[in-house]
Amino acid sequence: MIGHRLRFLLVVSGLAASVTLGQDNEAFRRMNQPMEPFRIAGNLYYVGASDVTAYLVTTGEGHILLDTGFKGTVPIIRANVKKLGFALSDIKVLLNTHAHIDHAGGLAELKELTGAKLMAMDDDVPQLRAGGKGDYAYGDSIPFPVVTLDRILHDGDKVALGDVEMVAHKTPGHTRGCTTWTMKVRDGEKTCDVVFIGSPTLNPNTRLSGNEKYPNVVADYRKGFEVLKALKCDIFLGAHGSYFDMADKIKRREADPTVNPFIDPTGYRKFIEVHEQRFLDQLKSEAAT
Repeated sequence: MIGHRLRFLLVVSGLAASVTLGQDNEAFRRMNQPMEPFRIAGNLYYVGASDVTAYLVTTGEGHILLDTGFKGTVPIIRANVKKLGFALSDIKVLLNTHAHIDHAGGLAELKELTGAKLMAMDDDVPQLRAGGKGDYAYGDSIPFPVVTLDRILHDGDKVALGDVEMVAHKTPGHTRGCTTWTMKVRDGEKTCDVVFIGSPTLNPNTRLSGNEKYPNVVADYRKGFEVLKALKCDIFLGAHGSYFDMADKIKRREADPTVNPFIDPTGYRKFIEVHEQRFLDQLKSEAAT
């Protein structure tokens, strides 16, 4: 997501140049601060940065890494995987929520470092292969290293490794192939449904109605919200830590390790409601102009 916290910056800059909005940008640096990795539940770990997320799912036959942040997030991920006692070379599958620099920027380097198979949703493949260029909202202004795909996914496809199965749900709008991932994980005696929400957020300064670059954007956002509302969620995660109040939940867990605050179905529903209403409000505003 190039999200709400960058809204003012994007208005001022007009997405002037990739160096301005690239990894040297102050807002992006704040999203990409190193932090300690931690176990979320069972074989699911957080290995990302302060806000741009990366998740490690471990199995006896190798591991899955979901999202890689910026190119500059790669050293953080490498260090965090090592701190947890795992080997980067055991990552066998790379997955992505959507083709923006803050989630796909490190894919090419991590693919080279690990030899992992990269899999992504069909409608995001052109943008991944183009290194982020041609984005309907940002044009060529926020490129990232181009990647090659090993498997093109479609809505509802499953990715299996060892005893883990992850399901790709197309939740388009933010990008054409924006993907929300689900899986099951054990938390103590309970089996939990995990949702890694892609991004239902609006791209700043981008008109929805009559968008010539993405004519189906309104219908796609509507479809995405319906998919999200239909998913069963116990553990609420997402493409940004701010989506699910990660910093606060870490503090709460430190204060009481007997309770897992990442089990938050209410927070998940509220997050969807808030962003669906923002979508509807923008449509209403556009209709009035």
